[in-house]
Amino acid sequence: MTTTAHALATAEPTPRSRPSPRIASVAADATVKLSVADLHKRYGEHEVLKGVSLQARKGDVISLIGASGSGKSTMLRCINFLEQPDAGVITLDEQTIEMRQGRAGTRAPHPAQLQNLRTRLAMVFQHFNLWSHMTVLENICMAPRRVLGVSSQEAEARARKYLDKVGLPPRAADQYPAFLSGGQQQRVAIARALAMEPEIILFDEPTSALDPELVGEVLKVIQTLAEEGRTMLMVTHEMGFARQVSSQVLFLHQGRVEEQGSAEILDQPQSERLQQFLSNRLK
Repeated sequence: MTTTAHALATAEPTPRSRPSPRIASVAADATVKLSVADLHKRYGEHEVLKGVSLQARKGDVISLIGASGSGKSTMLRCINFLEQPDAGVITLDEQTIEMRQGRAGTRAPHPAQLQNLRTRLAMVFQHFNLWSHMTVLENICMAPRRVLGVSSQEAEARARKYLDKVGLPPRAADQYPAFLSGGQQQRVAIARALAMEPEIILFDEPTSALDPELVGEVLKVIQTLAEEGRTMLMVTHEMGFARQVSSQVLFLHQGRVEEQGSAEILDQPQSERLQQFLSNRLK
């Protein structure tokens, strides 16, 4: 950790190995916010997703779990069309994203629908994806200005508001990513996503690139968002945390949803594969 990162560090929450009891998050309502039906994705001869589906209600926190290579991150990237699904239907607020056949045989959403989707879904990546040549403030302000068309003043106000929300002091705004710890960089990435004021946030393994001692500070931010009733989909290997915050859990195995249900399935798994997966996580 650099000297600057150390100076910016805030108090750490309890260690990752001893999660607190399940949080009393705001209950999801009955409104289906996002529907994913029969999603397929293939890379050459390898089919990564084999007809996966989910429904996220407003306020849901859905954890996608499974072994590496099971299709979790690909599913998340297909929902946001960072990867083009080969088949399946994605619906946001009862509006189906229309897929069109391109000249090269690829399927892609209509540009106007894709633009609309990207303003309503924000994604937090495993490796932060911050621009190294920009300050923290510039990183956060870019998308609201360019994608949403908000003024510089409004973008900066949002940036400072959400930096405070994720627990970073005002002076962090003028720092460059290289001078921050991994946990601080990921909190900047979360602030950047929040600055878009999205309806749904997608987290792709937000803690897996962090040193163990930095994981807690990021989980604390995500826990706060869950308590506020934000709709979130999260790929995670943090089983204790998934148990705390999830309204739904999907266990993927070789591109299929092997088991799904409330967070209780992590304590009482029904399938042998989920039992084995959880047993391996505890070793």
